[in-house]
Amino acid sequence: MNTEKLIRKFDKQANIYEMRRRKQSEKKWREKLIRCAKGRVLEVGVGAGANFHFYPKDVEVTAVDFSKEMLSRAKEAAAESGIQAEFTLSDVESLSFPDDSFDTIVSTLTFCGYEDPHRVLSNIQKWCKPGGQILLMEHGISSYRFVGRIQKMVDPLFKKTVGCHLKRDILQILEITNLNIKKVERHMLGAVYLVWAAPNK
Repeated sequence: MNTEKLIRKFDKQANIYEMRRRKQSEKKWREKLIRCAKGRVLEVGVGAGANFHFYPKDVEVTAVDFSKEMLSRAKEAAAESGIQAEFTLSDVESLSFPDDSFDTIVSTLTFCGYEDPHRVLSNIQKWCKPGGQILLMEHGISSYRFVGRIQKMVDPLFKKTVGCHLKRDILQILEITNLNIKKVERHMLGAVYLVWAAPNK
């Protein structure tokens, strides 16, 4: 799926993402992860801004998304939550920042959609300061074989209709990128991953 087509697909889903934000979907996971953020924060694939409610009030967030409609909702979320934020309309896979720019980098439910998730994670590691932190909440292949088989079967249809993969092996992506993994939790039949990590510098 080309990038422009994918952007249009997510533009159309912006209202759904906003509704999920207002209902605080995944609250228990987002709250547990995002409250750890500190300093200058980069959030990639900010979507409709579901994480803003959970950020500490003293952070400064640079929020990136390739969907104009999503960013519009995210700006509202930041204002409602009293979070200082700057917004960048960009495809994360073509994004560029100087090395060692951020104290914390956040990604929630974005690695399912990238064409090259290894490259994105490698860039994230470069952009994070030594001693900084990388906070991830991602969905991927379940640790239950039966569920995993179903995910693999429906993956092509899910990619076509929603725009993301169900069968990504998140732990394998982390291992290949050689992050310094501090802690991993798995939830919802092992298909949701919470990861606390640091750059390997």
